[in-house]
Amino acid sequence: MPPEQLFELRRRTFDTPEFRGMEFIEAEAKSIINHVPGNFLPFKWTINPYRGCSHSCSYCFARVTHTYLDMNAGRDFETKIVVKVNAPELLRRQLASKKWKGEHIAMGTGTDPYQRAEGRYQLMRGILPALTDYRNPFSILTKGTLILRDLDLLKEAAQVTEVSAAFSIGTLDEDAWHTSEPGTPHPKKRIEAVAKLNEAGIPTGVMVAPVLPGITDDQKKIRAVVRAAVDAGATHVSPILLHLRPVVREEYMAWLKETYPDLVPRYEEMYPKAYAPPADRKELAQRVGDEVRRAGGVKPRAPLAPRFRREKADAPKPDDKPEQLRLL
Repeated sequence: MPPEQLFELRRRTFDTPEFRGMEFIEAEAKSIINHVPGNFLPFKWTINPYRGCSHSCSYCFARVTHTYLDMNAGRDFETKIVVKVNAPELLRRQLASKKWKGEHIAMGTGTDPYQRAEGRYQLMRGILPALTDYRNPFSILTKGTLILRDLDLLKEAAQVTEVSAAFSIGTLDEDAWHTSEPGTPHPKKRIEAVAKLNEAGIPTGVMVAPVLPGITDDQKKIRAVVRAAVDAGATHVSPILLHLRPVVREEYMAWLKETYPDLVPRYEEMYPKAYAPPADRKELAQRVGDEVRRAGGVKPRAPLAPRFRREKADAPKPDDKPEQLRLL
């Protein structure tokens, strides 16, 4: 079973243009702060208020998670979105627990918290105040310009704890963007959001990710996104070369055969395993680093507030013990 134990409440569809063809599975979660095993990532805890993602990125590593729920990693992942409707309330209960030590929480590491569903369910409007009230440091990785809706909440949080953000912008190339991630905001709009967040005092960087071999790895394309990121005040610009784990690999290769059939032999040679050869990854990092330096370098910013140590006395306390979650 996945980290969250989900209990389906109801399935809903909305007959509006932005949600047409999509189904929302409203569910209660038993846990919303998830532990990340191992030491290969710079964070140990995550929050993912949604499962599935309407961004429809051909390469999304999270596609496999839909198979845990007896749905497929292809069209189901893009159109059947699990909404953890109790996420804000459950988060407050977990933050109030004596077991919780106030460690950094990363969001957007599974599916995007600012995908289209957030426009209707507004779960982040409840999650961010909870983290603020408990002075809990957090970061957000997104492709969704909807994050600007919550700029007021982010600024409030940054007054009492460490807050940072990053945008995933793999390319500015129109064709590559439209074919590989058709449900995402235009990459130029994401660059504008990077600038607005930094101007507001929220340190925001850019992940040039993923870089798709033969599609977005041309040096001119790399240079364009790096320079735009630096001009937007990005606090860091870091590349990630595409990786293809099982299940995701099958979905991506099917998309590649349909969209860029001439590249199939190259990918089959380059990806006998999930990750591209270390030399290719090292070369990409070098090329991006060179472009960052040519563009004048990034300007790291300190958070607006120092990291606060969570004090139980200052944190709000529920009047009663948390109820057992139950199927409604």
